[in-house]
Amino acid sequence: MTRKQRRLALIGAALAVLSLAVALVLVALKHSIVFFNSPSDVVENHVKPGARIRVGGLVKVGSVRRGDNLAVLFEVTDGRSTVPVAYQGLLPDLFREGQGIVAEGVLDATGTFRADSVLAKHDETYMPKEVADALKKQGHWKDDYDKKFGATSPEPAR
Repeated sequence: MTRKQRRLALIGAALAVLSLAVALVLVALKHSIVFFNSPSDVVENHVKPGARIRVGGLVKVGSVRRGDNLAVLFEVTDGRSTVPVAYQGLLPDLFREGQGIVAEGVLDATGTFRADSVLAKHDETYMPKEVADALKKQGHWKDDYDKKFGATSPEPAR
């Protein structure tokens, strides 16, 4: 082998190893890259109890029940599926029924999501792109959201 051939072989091997490392990282982080999972994602992907995830959606109207010591039970829905959420602590000021939220925590063996943090959108004129896209995907996008949140309207159904 000439010196040039050895150099090209070394560069090719280095690129192959780098490509393999990138592929392994992307496969390992496949489910972690998502900002949140919708309730339908949680049900369809059969999330295992104890897995740490984020669940996002709308607080189901009529589902909020407050208990002792700042305990709150409520349901998060995307229109197709619903996930019960248990949280203990102070909720954001903007938390209410019908509100878009993202909760972080673990799913227990009974199917209840045990949240250790709950986030609500921060004002009347903001909706994260991920939440808007999830609402569009689930068919819960309302035309007045365009005016209210400055987002684009969904594509017509096919």
